[in-house]
This record gives sequence, structure tokens and C-alpha cells, in this order.
Amino acid sequence: MGRADARRAQAQESRRAVKSGGIRRLFTWKKLLGTVFGIVLLGMGAFGALYLYVDVPAANAMAERQSNVYQYSDGTVLARTGKGVNRQIVDLDEVPKKVQHAFVAAENKTFYKDQGVDLKGTTRGLFNTVSGKGKQGGSTITQQYVKNYYLTQDPTVSRKLKELVISLKIDQQMSKDRILAGYINTAYYGRGASGVQAAAQAYYGVDAKDLNVSQGAYLASLLQAPSQYDWATATPTGKKLVKERWAYTLRNMVEMGWLTESEKAELKFAVPQKPKPAAGMEGQTGYLVEAANKELEKQGVSAEDREAGGWTFTLTVDKKRQQALEKAVDDQLESKLDREGSRVDATVQAGATSVDPKTGKVVALYGGEDYIKHYISNATRQDYQPASTFKPLVLASALENESTTQDGSLIGLNTIYDGTSKRPVVGSDTPFNPQNEDDRSYGPISVQKAMNSSVNSVFAQMIVDVTPAAAKETALDLGVPDKNFPERPAVSLGTMNASTWDMAGAYATLDNHGRKVTPHILQSAEHRDRTVTPEKPKREQAISRASADTVTKALTGVVDAGSGSAANTPAYDAAGKTGTSEDNKSAWFAGYTPELTTVVALFGEGDGGRKQVSLTGTANSGRANGGGFPARIWADYTLGALDGGSGKTFDLQDVERGEVPAPPTPSDTPSEEPTEPEEPTPSDKPSETPSETPSETPTTPAPPTTSPPATAPPTSPEIPPLPGDDDGQPGERPGGNGAAPQ
Repeated sequence: MGRADARRAQAQESRRAVKSGGIRRLFTWKKLLGTVFGIVLLGMGAFGALYLYVDVPAANAMAERQSNVYQYSDGTVLARTGKGVNRQIVDLDEVPKKVQHAFVAAENKTFYKDQGVDLKGTTRGLFNTVSGKGKQGGSTITQQYVKNYYLTQDPTVSRKLKELVISLKIDQQMSKDRILAGYINTAYYGRGASGVQAAAQAYYGVDAKDLNVSQGAYLASLLQAPSQYDWATATPTGKKLVKERWAYTLRNMVEMGWLTESEKAELKFAVPQKPKPAAGMEGQTGYLVEAANKELEKQGVSAEDREAGGWTFTLTVDKKRQQALEKAVDDQLESKLDREGSRVDATVQAGATSVDPKTGKVVALYGGEDYIKHYISNATRQDYQPASTFKPLVLASALENESTTQDGSLIGLNTIYDGTSKRPVVGSDTPFNPQNEDDRSYGPISVQKAMNSSVNSVFAQMIVDVTPAAAKETALDLGVPDKNFPERPAVSLGTMNASTWDMAGAYATLDNHGRKVTPHILQSAEHRDRTVTPEKPKREQAISRASADTVTKALTGVVDAGSGSAANTPAYDAAGKTGTSEDNKSAWFAGYTPELTTVVALFGEGDGGRKQVSLTGTANSGRANGGGFPARIWADYTLGALDGGSGKTFDLQDVERGEVPAPPTPSDTPSEEPTEPEEPTPSDKPSETPSETPSETPTTPAPPTTSPPATAPPTSPEIPPLPGDDDGQPGERPGGNGAAPQ
């Protein structure tokens, strides 16, 4: 290296040393500590100023709580709730000591030792509020008392900071017992109950002084999510979570020395009593308010927010149509029942949901005979099978997937199937041979006629041709819930669970040319401090217009010349489908006009709602199938809702007629002749007599192409026939869902 190079290297090294030294001089440990200390001092100063600035306020507006108003769509008042707070203050010494400890164990086991705040939890809550994650837990009992009694539920930074300061002051000014008493007397427990005394009555029918440890642990656990954890309405997940919370509370009590292990081991979960409806909820009012409240929670208005009062909730329900629905049920069903003198009539429950197929607005809803007498809403309950009202969705899936029969024929209204009763399906790994109604065999039959007469053997084969998985996917897209919905041939007969609300959404989507319709009952929610605009449901195309319109065409045949003839009238253009579940436990009629979609169902309910029983013998009418009472209620209501009728007709496009194969050789023609159906009782004739004339018939009669002839050996194992019901549905076998075990 030359001298010049050496000098350059030395100069570069000197510059690096100077630069490094400058950085070190700028960022010394002393300076860093000084900066941090300065920030801490500023924060302490700001908090000190805030501490001096924020006083403990007077009690919040709970004492001045307003009622909530529920309105029909036209602004007419439906109901007022929460006129007074359901709360009775009790002294802490009236609450058993172990119950007091249960609340502390559930919410804040360090309550008796802390300073009234949880800085870590508060910091997390502030961060979540700023970052938009909403309200979070982590508050002490003192903080929750301050929020309930002095502040609001608003998830804002300013409210959280005030809560922190006031909690510190309250902890210095009040005893722990006084704070705990304030907390359990102001907390909201659900069922309209604020305070432990009201909660004890609402959930267990006892005074707070008589609560046992298990009951107290449940009420304490309930505070985390009152609506989600209410045993009467909780989902299986909600029940699981609240039992886990209950067990967590007891473990904490043991840890804190408030309960022994042996005492804990003897405790059993205290299942609450059924809720009692509030006054003013008689008739259909309670069902409408309940449906609105459930939707409010989905829209972000919690029960706690709602119970604070001051809201005006406007429903989508049309007052005139609601009255028409109630009148139709009274005239066509209730007036014919002897609920006091007939054991069968006493079990009958009716439910209905009526939807505007263009908007999804629920314009009328029938939840039961009286909300005070029957708390479960028959409109939204999902514990019964929709039966053959599911068959149109099987056809929709076949059309949407361009499915073909076993011999390759495109499925449409004119496609020929084998309508032989108890015919084993072909092409399925799961054997299935459903019986038709009255065990009637039809031989070669078009899809249209099979829909008219609800022929089980045809749709059992069709779902195999489509595949149960594809049919389920279509059904879910249309709005059927995924409840007890196995992918087996038996689901072609509607053996999953669904409500009238669910099926109204699916049929409204068909009515709306395949564009998705999601039923909703909340139009707006306005408060003196804020307005909640309900989220508009997505309106994507669930299935093509051609598929939906083809199904509509098929269902007009059911009304014009099939099992739904009780709904037929020249006053309006109608499409619909009947359904009757296994053992006649439920009976359905799902139908629509161009302007209105309505699903009506009857349910046989015994043992206080814990048992499903047969509807056979309802009003001395024999079999209460879907083409009877439900179809007549539907027709009466629709006529009234449409002001006596409508000139609008279905605008159907690209209806799929299907392929009609060439006739087979004579040797392949089934030799079995259709048997005559049993003579129905006079009151059931309109719905029980299968029509022999489909609305669409092929130009050339053709025998079945989807399976071997009836005289040939079956390709799947023969299964002993199962007992049928009004729609000829199978009974349940071990292994479930009406299908033979695999």
C-alpha cells in the first residue's frame, strides 16, 4: 500500500470514529433513561390532572330509564317494553356469603385485595377500543359497577379513562362490601332482570336470600354473556360455554378457600326454570318482539344495550297482513280445534312466516296460539323436519348441475322416472327404498307428475342422480340451515331440520328467479344517542333464473293439479308444495305468488315441547297432511294479504322440459300395475288424492330409464319396507335419517 492509500484509509477511519462517537454521545443510556422518565412524568401529570378533573358523578340514567317502542312498518305501535326497571335492591347481608363469593370468583377473584382497577386489563381494553375490536373484558368488579351505575356502556376511550379514575376514587371512598352490593344490584342478567333479586326470581323463582351455591354460580357466570348463556334459549355451544364458566367459578372458589373440594364435588349444575313472558306480550306480540330482538343482537345491539331503554324499533311487519295471517289461522284451524276436550287437538301447534320475495322483509309471522301460553316460536323453531317441501330443492339442484338420469337423460319436467313404491335406488352406496304414499306404485311417471303427487321413489332416485352432496350444497345456497343434514338419499324426503322462516327464505329465492332472499324483520333501530342501520343482506344469485323458474313451473302444477289443490283459486297465480313428516309429526305447505312467499306448518308437540307427537286425528279430520290445514290457512291468508287477489302472473323464462328417452322394448316394460290409493277421509280429499294428470306431459309415453325394470333383480340390496306416512316417508332405522344402515 502507498503513502497516499494509507492516508486515505486513516482519514476514513477517523471519520467513522467521529460519527460513531457522535451517535454514542446522542444516544447515551442517561439520555434514554431521561427521555423515558420524562414521558412517564408527563403521563403521570396528565393522569393526575385527569384525576383532579373527573369527579364521581351522580347515578346514571338507569333511574330515569325510558321504555322501548316496537312499531309496525307503518309506524303504528306494536308494543312498549321496559317501562320500569325490573330491579329490587337488596342488602348484601341478604345474599348468602357463598353466593357473594361466587360472583367474586367468576369476575374478579382478587377483588378484596386490589385497588379497584386492573391496569393491564384496562390497557388492553383501551387498545382494543382504539383498534376497533370493540368492548373487551378485563375490568374489575369495581370498574364494572362504575360503568353500570355512573357511566354508560359506550365503548369509547373517554369513557374507559373516566371509568379508571372513578374506580380508583370509589375504591378509596367505599367499602368492598358496598361496592360488591352495588355491582350485583345493578348488573344485567338477561330476561329483563337487573340486579340479583330480579335475576333470582327470573331464573329460579326464589328470592336472592334463598339462592344456593350452584344457582349463584350460574347467575355469576351468566353476567359474561346474558343472552348467549340463558339456558332456555342457548345454543348447544352456549350451553357448553356457560357450564364451563360455572365450573371455572367453582374452581376459583376452591382456590380462594371459599369452598372445599368435597363441597364442590357434591354440586350439580342448576338448570334454570323456563322464562315467563313479560306483561303486554300476549298473542302474537311476544313472538314478533322476540324475533326482532334476536335480529338486533346480530346487528350489534346487545340485550344489555336494549334494556337500557330509549329505543324505537321499527319492524318490517305489515299490520294488515299480520292481522290477515292471524285471522286465517283462527278461521281455518283454531276454530275447528277442541283444545280442552281432545288430547290430539291439545298438541297442535301452528307456525308461519310470510316474506316479500323482492326484499326479504318478513311481512307477517305466526308464532303460536299465544306467547304467554306457548313461549317457543313455531315460526322460527328448527326442531321439526320440512318433509316433502324439500323435494323442489332436489329438483333445483338437478337443474342447476345439469344432472342426468342413470341412462344419461337430462333431468327436466318431462323426464321419465320409475315411480314404483319401495323401489331400491340405483347408483348409491347407501341402500334406500322409500315407500310412496299409501304404498302406491305409479310405474313410468314424469318429473312434473311426480312433483304433483309427491312420489317419494322418484325424488329418492333423483337425489342419487344429482348426488346428495350437490343437493345439500344447493339447499344451503338457497337458505336451508345445516342442521341434522346428512348426505344420504333419505334427505330427498326432507329429513333435516328447518323452520318456516328458513323455508320461506328458500322458497322466496325460487320466487325471486334464483336471486338470494334472506328473511329479516328489523327495518330500523333508533336511539336518542345513536341510530343502527340494519346490515342489508347480500342478494347474490343463488341458482340460475332458468333453474328457479323451472322449479316454479313444476310447483304451479302441484297447486293446479296435485296435492296442493286446496290453495288453488283463480284469484291469483300460485306455486307451492305440500309436506308431511314421518308419523305425521309435522305438516307443511310452502307456496308463493309473484308478490308473496309464505310457509305454514303444523307441529305435533307433547310433554311441554319435549316430545314430537302425531297430528293424526287433528280436529277429527284423519291425517293432517300438508294439503289440508296448512294449505287452507295459506290460501285464506294469501287472499286477504293480496286484498282479494292479484292479476300478476309468474314471468318464467327458459323452463327446462327435460329429455324424453325412446321407449324400451316390450320385454323391458314393467309389469306391475299401479295400485289404487286408499280412499281418503272426506276432509282430506283435496290433498290426499294424487292427480293422474300432470300439468306437463310428454308427447310420447315412455317407461322408466333410470333403473332396471320392476321385474328385474335390483342392483342394490333389497331392504325390508319401512312404514310410510302421509307422504310415504320412511321410518327411522338405527343409523339415522330414514336410510338403511350402510
